[in-house]
Amino acid sequence: MNNMIEVENLCKNYPSFQLRNVSFSVPGGSIVGFVGENGAGKTTTIKLILNEIKRDGGTVKIFGLDNIRDECKIKEQIGVVFDESYFHGEFKAGDIALILKRVFKSWDEALFGEYLRQFNLPRNKLIKEYSKGMKMKLSIASALAHHPRLLILDEATGGLDPIVRSEILDIFLGFIQDENHSVLFSSHITGDLERIADYVTFIHEGKIVFNRSKDDLIDQFGILKCGQQDFQKVDKSDLLRWHKTGFGYEALVSDKNLIRRKYSGAVIDTATIDDIMLLYVKGEKS
Repeated sequence: MNNMIEVENLCKNYPSFQLRNVSFSVPGGSIVGFVGENGAGKTTTIKLILNEIKRDGGTVKIFGLDNIRDECKIKEQIGVVFDESYFHGEFKAGDIALILKRVFKSWDEALFGEYLRQFNLPRNKLIKEYSKGMKMKLSIASALAHHPRLLILDEATGGLDPIVRSEILDIFLGFIQDENHSVLFSSHITGDLERIADYVTFIHEGKIVFNRSKDDLIDQFGILKCGQQDFQKVDKSDLLRWHKTGFGYEALVSDKNLIRRKYSGAVIDTATIDDIMLLYVKGEKS
């Protein structure tokens, strides 16, 4: 399986923030969920992948091509949706089609019209009169209508109600049934990622914490819950992070089955992506 995106040692330096040696990949035929707290570096990484800002180090390859040298060839084959619509409010959906068919050689007017109908988007209504959810759906329709091989999504389901979100997620799942297609999906709605992602890449304070199979995360990570006396008996090297609660301690472990065997009778819950992020960001470590 070929990687659609390969990021190696990507760096970007700002006075108050540094992206440090970020490395991860997006395999063909997969959806990679890109998670992290606000300010962790998700959007900076995506902008570097898209060559919207200048990097200070590292390399990015998309379809095996250099993202700077082969930028035009690459961007012909990708669809991008940010957390806000960048279409001018005085335009209509029909105007967007007229513009984008001159941008993308593979623009499919019939497919665009199909998405407009599916999303119940009026072609002749001013975009400034659209709701936030309608603007997001228009961005998604525009990103898909030129038959891209890769989708890069930055909070693309934000502002959508659960029914429409579910519909959009099904579209993404259908998109990656072709192994020549992939999705990099940054989202704060981790429940969406738990439903559709194949891999999860977690960035914290400008560094990659892990890039792992979602199924491995759900199957292997756990939350150890215990009182203060029992917590003092736990070998802290078995814990990734922990924090004190009103009832005792909660600790993140990377192998819940091993911990169950080692600490007989311990209460260990399955860890969600939210749990993992929260304890990495807020928890203590030895």
